[in-house]
Amino acid sequence: MTTPDNSSNTSRNLDQVLDQFIDRWSQHQQQHCPQSMSIEYDSQWPSLCYVDSDQLKDGDACQWQPAKQQHQDMFSRLADALDEEVHPDIVTFYSRYWSSHLPATSDEGELELLQVWNQDDMERLRSNLLGHALAKRKLKQPLSFFVALTFPDEGMLCVDNDSGELWYEMPGKKPIRKIADSLCTFLSRIKPSVTDN
Repeated sequence: MTTPDNSSNTSRNLDQVLDQFIDRWSQHQQQHCPQSMSIEYDSQWPSLCYVDSDQLKDGDACQWQPAKQQHQDMFSRLADALDEEVHPDIVTFYSRYWSSHLPATSDEGELELLQVWNQDDMERLRSNLLGHALAKRKLKQPLSFFVALTFPDEGMLCVDNDSGELWYEMPGKKPIRKIADSLCTFLSRIKPSVTDN
C-alpha cells in the first residue's frame, strides 16, 4: 500500500481542534437555537448521541449531543479495499465523534460538516467514501475524501489524500480551488451556525 505524504500532517492537533469546534458549536446551538438539540427518538437508529433516552418511545422528542467514539476499524478496512492508506486527518475527523451533521459558516459561505450517527451510519459512510474514491480513480483524478457539503451550490470540501490540503470540488470534476492548507486550519477558522434539525 502507498502512504500519503504526511510532511504537513496536522492530525496530532486535529483532535483538539475538532473538540474545540464541537464545544463552540454546542454552545452556539444552546444559546441561539436550543430546540435544534432536540430530535425524534428512533429505537431503530440508536446512538450514543441520545441524552437520557432510557424511558423514551419512538417519536418522542429527545435531546442529543455529539458523543465521543471509541476505537474504529472502518478506515483500516477502507484502506485495504483501496490498497492505499487513508490520510490520518480523514480518520481523525470521522472517528472522533458520533454526531448529526454540523452546520457552519466560513469565508467561502455556508457548509455542513458531515458526521456519523452510529456504526451503521459509519458503514454507509465507508461505502460512500469507497464509491467516491473509485470514481476519482476512474477519472484519473487525485484521491480525495469529502468532509463537508457547501450550500447553495451543493459542492464538496475534500481532503487531498496525499497532501492533506482541503479543496473545493464538484462531483465528477477536478478539484477547483484550495480552501486551506489542512483540515485543522480550516476547522480553526469556521463558525458554528444554527441547525434546522
